[in-house]
Amino acid sequence: MDNQEQKHQRRIRYKGTHPKTYKEKYKELLPEKYADTVVKVMQKGSTPAGMHRSICIDEILEFLQISPGQTGLDATLGYGGHTVEMLKCLDSKGHLHAIDVDSIELPRTKARLESLGYGPEILTVRQMNFSSINQIISHSGPLNFILADLGVSSMQIDNPERGFSFKQEGPLDLRLNPKKGKSAAALLKSISQKELQGILIENADEPNAAAISRAIVSAIKKGADIATTTQLQQIINNTLKTIPGSNSSEEIKKSCQRCFQALRIDVNNELEVLYEFLEKLPAALAEGGRIAILSFHSGEDRLVKKSFQRLFRDGIYCEIADEPIRASAEERNNNGRARSAKLRWAIKA
Repeated sequence: MDNQEQKHQRRIRYKGTHPKTYKEKYKELLPEKYADTVVKVMQKGSTPAGMHRSICIDEILEFLQISPGQTGLDATLGYGGHTVEMLKCLDSKGHLHAIDVDSIELPRTKARLESLGYGPEILTVRQMNFSSINQIISHSGPLNFILADLGVSSMQIDNPERGFSFKQEGPLDLRLNPKKGKSAAALLKSISQKELQGILIENADEPNAAAISRAIVSAIKKGADIATTTQLQQIINNTLKTIPGSNSSEEIKKSCQRCFQALRIDVNNELEVLYEFLEKLPAALAEGGRIAILSFHSGEDRLVKKSFQRLFRDGIYCEIADEPIRASAEERNNNGRARSAKLRWAIKA
């Protein structure tokens, strides 16, 4: 019969004591329903699947000095952790603009913020790259404060369908916006060994860039299909095991991390859009406006540092950070992803 009731199917339970795959962590993925599980995961110093723990919140708020009535921008909305804290400082007076390129996570974050009571009267959310900050200013006018967190969000890294990590099998994608541009798998199919070596060195300072790039390009020329995260990881593993002095599991793991980082940066043009963002910042800030940028690798930090120093010398910024601010020892211990974070800031003259 057409109207016959379908037999109820129970959720597939994970085997063993702890969930191992992303989908098995269904309790972490439903924090509103399984709050106790989320608390237990965070108490262990881990980030629950599908969530993100914002870094350097206290340090960022201390610098930005947000007050009610101001207008600001969260240039990298992500999970919305920093956004919520900035909205609290506004106390329903003023306005916060928030943007992100991620077409998958942005609608979820927008809905989450709306459920907390942050509607269009106080918060405007748009899908766009922060390199187009000038489009925000055309509507908002000069901003009193701006935050840009350049790190990849935990929910992007943890979801194997996004292809950001080699820890689980998934498509080798690495795009922040999967609907735009070329995936990492497509990039590898057409790249030369010299180009790939340059990407691994420039974007991640990979010491074994020459050997790894040769192995990848050679495998593709021989007909290998590097379409998944584990296929790329296996080539890196096999290559480094034959190099004297680089065959420890920890060193190979670090090389895998650097290679994935380098490809992600290239696929998303991250350094190019950061440079464009930095060039447009002075026009976006009001007099006395404050900009805080949180970076997670040396290439990003160098770009931010040099831009701030140059514009300080030119008199555009009246004050800049002499040294980057690091996450506290307590935060680094509780959240491993905070260890590489560097916070730099500048104030518009």
